Amino acid sequence: MFSTAKPALKNVSSPYHPTNLRRHYEQAAADKTAGEKFYKLLADYKEHNALVLGYKAAAEAIRARDASMFNKMTYVQDAARTFEQAVSLDPQNPEIRFLRFSVESNLPAFLGLSKHVDEDKELLLDAALKHPKSGLDPEAFRTMRDFLVNRGHVSDEQAQRLTKVGE
Repeated sequence: MFSTAKPALKNVSSPYHPTNLRRHYEQAAADKTAGEKFYKLLADYKEHNALVLGYKAAAEAIRARDASMFNKMTYVQDAARTFEQAVSLDPQNPEIRFLRFSVESNLPAFLGLSKHVDEDKELLLDAALKHPKSGLDPEAFRTMRDFLVNRGHVSDEQAQRLTKVGE
């Protein structure tokens, strides 16, 4: 997948394999119980694989969504720090940038934690339009493209261009 992938991540049975992390993320985005399971899977992750850290940050953000008002900000700030670490390890990785974009684009503006939305959206759009030379596998590309188009994050013209990109 990406050059930063460690050998263990090539093993599909690993809980940290990108395919498994994507499933957890999709389920967690829709269900509180799945969100807690996703968070627990990644809470103790201490290695330095950029993509896994990106998913850990997403899990922290989802935990914020489901937490009490008292704890929400702590989890959002944890997610922001983990995203910074992931992006610093692999700044051009579109999947990490997608995860950060999907979180930040849903945060209330008054928190001041959505400062990468425009930058990430530009990188995502550029990567998607270059696909299949984007560094994304077909599954990650479809998820990213569908999110950008279906959630109205791109113009009609950009959406038309994205739907014409082959997988």
